Amino acid sequence: MLKQHLQFKLSQKLSPQQIQLMKLIQLPTQAFEQRLKQELEENPALEGGSEELENDFDTDFDNSNDEYDDSETIGNDDINVDDYLSDDEIPDYRTQANNYSSDDEEKTMPYASGTSFTQHLISQLNTYRLDEEEREIAEFLVGSVDESGYIRRSLSDIMDDLAFTQSVYTSEEKINKVLKIVHQLDPAGVGARNLQECLSIQLHRKEKTPDTELAIAIIDEAFDQFTKKHYDKLIQKFDISEIQLKDAIHEIEHLNPKPGGSFSGNNRIVEHVVPDFAIRIVDGELELTLNGRNAPELHVSREYNDMLKGYKESKDKSQSQKDAVIFIKQKLDAAKWFIEAIKQRQQTLFITMSAIMHYQSEYFLTGDERNLKPMILKDIADEISMDVSTVSRVANSKYVDTPYGTKLIKEFFSESMKNDQGEDVSTREIKKILETVIEEEEKRKPLTDDTLASILKDKGYPIARRTVAKYREQLDIPVARLRKKI
Repeated sequence: MLKQHLQFKLSQKLSPQQIQLMKLIQLPTQAFEQRLKQELEENPALEGGSEELENDFDTDFDNSNDEYDDSETIGNDDINVDDYLSDDEIPDYRTQANNYSSDDEEKTMPYASGTSFTQHLISQLNTYRLDEEEREIAEFLVGSVDESGYIRRSLSDIMDDLAFTQSVYTSEEKINKVLKIVHQLDPAGVGARNLQECLSIQLHRKEKTPDTELAIAIIDEAFDQFTKKHYDKLIQKFDISEIQLKDAIHEIEHLNPKPGGSFSGNNRIVEHVVPDFAIRIVDGELELTLNGRNAPELHVSREYNDMLKGYKESKDKSQSQKDAVIFIKQKLDAAKWFIEAIKQRQQTLFITMSAIMHYQSEYFLTGDERNLKPMILKDIADEISMDVSTVSRVANSKYVDTPYGTKLIKEFFSESMKNDQGEDVSTREIKKILETVIEEEEKRKPLTDDTLASILKDKGYPIARRTVAKYREQLDIPVARLRKKI
C-alpha cells in the first residue's frame, strides 16, 4: 500500500547582516568604539567625520538609463551605478539628536603605568645574595605568582617544570629554601600557597605584641576552627578571655588576603565602566540620553564616489574597470549597511532603555529599590515589539548612569512573588528587605534562615526557608554561623 506523506517544515534563519546587527547591539560603548575603529580601518569606502556631499550628484547622476549602449562590454543590469550615486543612497550621515548626550570623555583605553608585578618582584631579588641556581629558581617562582599574589602549585610540580622547561635539576628542599626568600618580598604575603600561609607570613612580619602573638597561634595552630568561627573552642584551646580573642581577630581582619591585588603597577588594562545611557530628573520628569560616543559621524568616501563618477562618464568600459567597480560596489554595500546598522543599533538601544525607564519610573524617581516592579525580559520585549533576545543583549551588557550611581541594566529585572495581600512584588524588593534585616541583626547571635523566614512572613512576605537560603546565597551572604562576631 502506497502512503504519501506531506510534511511542512518552517525554519527561520538569520542573515549574516542580522547576526552582525545583533552583535553590534550587544556591544557596550567602549567595545563599540573598537568595532567602529576596526570597520573604518578595513573598509576604505567608509569614513568618519562630517562631509557635505556636492549637491550636483542628483543632477549629474539621476536614475535614468545610460545614454550610451555598452551591451557589448558591461550591461547596466550587471552594475547599476546610479544606485550608488544618488544622494539618497549616499547620505552624509550624522547620528546626532536631542536624545544623545555630549561626549567629552577620553576615548582611549587607559593603561596602568609602571613596571609589571613580576618585574617588581624580580627587582627585589637583586637585593639578595643568590647563586646561579637559586636565582633561576627564585625567578621561576616569581613567574608562577598569580594575580592574587599566590603560588598555587605543589613543590613537586615546580621541580618537574624547572627540569623540563629550564633544565634546572634540583630538589624540593632547595625550592622550599628559595621560596622562603620569596616570602620576604613585598607586598607581605606574596608567594604564599594558600590563605593560611599568606596570613601567617604577614603576621610574622608584624611587630610582636600579645595580640599578634595570639593571632599567629590561631592561624598556625587552629586555622580550621578560626574559619568556622568556633570561638568557644578557641577560647578554651588557648585559655584566653573573650576580649583577648576579639583583639587577636582584629589583627587578623586587617591583613590582606590578596597581596597581589594591592599592586597597581601590573601593566594591565584598567577597566572603566562607561555608562551607555544617562537618566536625569528634570522638573520632576525622567530624561534619558544615550552616550554620544554611540552616535558617530559617518559618510561614504568621496573618493569612491568619484571612482563611480569616472566609470559612468567613461565610454569605453573594460573588463578591468568592471572588476574595479565590482570591488567598489562591495565596499559601498558594506559601508551603507554599517551606517544603517549603527542607526538601527542606536534606535534599538534608546527604545529599549526608554521602555525600561518608564516601566521602573517609580524607582528612578526615588532611588528606593523597594519601588522596583517585577519585570522580566518578555515584559519589555512585548512593550516595544522586539524579540526577547534583543532586550537581553541590551540588558546584559549595558550600564546606565542614574542619580543613584551607575547600574548594570539587568539589575532592574526580577521575577515576581505574591505578598500576603496577594499583590505581585519584586524578588529584588524581598532581597533588599532580607539584606536590611541581616545588616541590623545582633552579630553575636546571627539570625538563622528559619528565623529570617519568620521575620519576612511577619513583614508580609510568606516565603519558605529554602527560598530565604537561595536569596541569601545570591546576595553573597554567608550562613548565620559564619556571620557571627564577638
